[in-house]
Amino acid sequence: MNTAVTEEQSEVMKVQKKFCLAALLVFACIILYRQPQLIVNFEQMIGKLDIDYPSPDTTPGIMFVDSTNEVAPSALAICSIESAAHANPEKPIYYFLVGFNGNLSDYSDQPTTFQILFAMRNVILLPLNLKTLFANTPFDGWYQQVIPDLEQYWVHVLSDACRLALLWKYGGIYLDTDIISLKPLPFTNFICAQQENLANGAALGFSRHHNFTQNCMIDYVNNYQGEIWGHQGPLLMSRVLRRWCKTDDLDEFVGAKCNGISYLPSTFFYPIPYDEWEKYFERWTLEDIRATFSDTYGVHIWNFLSSGHQDDINDGRGVLLEYFFHKYCPRTFKALYRKR
Repeated sequence: MNTAVTEEQSEVMKVQKKFCLAALLVFACIILYRQPQLIVNFEQMIGKLDIDYPSPDTTPGIMFVDSTNEVAPSALAICSIESAAHANPEKPIYYFLVGFNGNLSDYSDQPTTFQILFAMRNVILLPLNLKTLFANTPFDGWYQQVIPDLEQYWVHVLSDACRLALLWKYGGIYLDTDIISLKPLPFTNFICAQQENLANGAALGFSRHHNFTQNCMIDYVNNYQGEIWGHQGPLLMSRVLRRWCKTDDLDEFVGAKCNGISYLPSTFFYPIPYDEWEKYFERWTLEDIRATFSDTYGVHIWNFLSSGHQDDINDGRGVLLEYFFHKYCPRTFKALYRKR
């Protein structure tokens, strides 16, 4: 089975490296014009950039996916990537985009986006070719037959498929682009409980070719019902995990391992339940924040429900989401909110 990074993705890595060098050259020219004595330091910085980018087939990392055909990530998506990069500086952060063709010059309308992402040394943008991704997986036949225009939740069910295929082919950690990382992620082979007797796939970690991810792909195709919200996501994770653990009650494994898979408590990624998402747009005391999120590794913002309210963090009320932006993705916060 060929799991190597494609020639297209390899070329994008080279382009990103050149882009970073060009940006640094411009910055250096300004600095050197004012302070010529910094020439030696600049040469040292150039030397550090002269390295090869890691690739997911050789260096598993943390993966994010944009399953839309647009290259216009939201402030929350960029914040999620920035926070993961800062919390896990030793891990490569791979941002796969279905709509990205790898040619940065085609996205001149997104200068701030690329400036923020490329400022982080461990963030790598990669185009996601769906036909290549799904080849040699149970998704191959499904993808050839499905009609996206007839799918009510196409972007979401496609994202559900992409994360499973990526974890199967490369291994590592997958996070939704509405999870803000608070702590390093040292986990392997994990799923997190969302609520009572229900798992969620917004944060997953598995080694390459793990049987669980294969079981999930098979169930996804055999029981496909894209018109039912969550059927290919949390409901799929839950039914496959029940079979894996040979139980009807997942709660008995919360905080424990089941056949080699850690089933993490909901506090790790879902400390605020989906039906209480509005709490992210309320004011909290520091004492309440510490008490609620002391065991949390990443906060899931429930973008499907909260997207229409995210600009509220710029109204100066000091809501909880603003706190997370300011503390865990300050570059995104300063560039995309403070300038407004």
